[in-house]
Amino acid sequence: MSAKNVLASLATGVAVGAALGVLFAPDKGSVTRRKIVRAGNGYASGLDQKFDEFIGNVREQFESVKEEASRMIADAQNHLETAESDVKKAIHRKSGNHA
Repeated sequence: MSAKNVLASLATGVAVGAALGVLFAPDKGSVTRRKIVRAGNGYASGLDQKFDEFIGNVREQFESVKEEASRMIADAQNHLETAESDVKKAIHRKSGNHA
């Protein structure tokens, strides 16, 4: 099991445990509901932060791939121009030898 799966399972277990603890606590219903809302807001905030980190990582990887693709295109263009020049020189030599 990967580290991400372990952490996700652990976080889920903690959330379920906290929710069950709040539900079975000897508080009034209104107090229990407020605790649940506060806990939910805390988890939502954590998820927002994780999502932002994920998007940031995806953005960095995209930029890296884009830069690499641009470099590869430039290299291919250089090779193509060199090959074109070599072919033109060879044709020129051939036509000059037969004249």
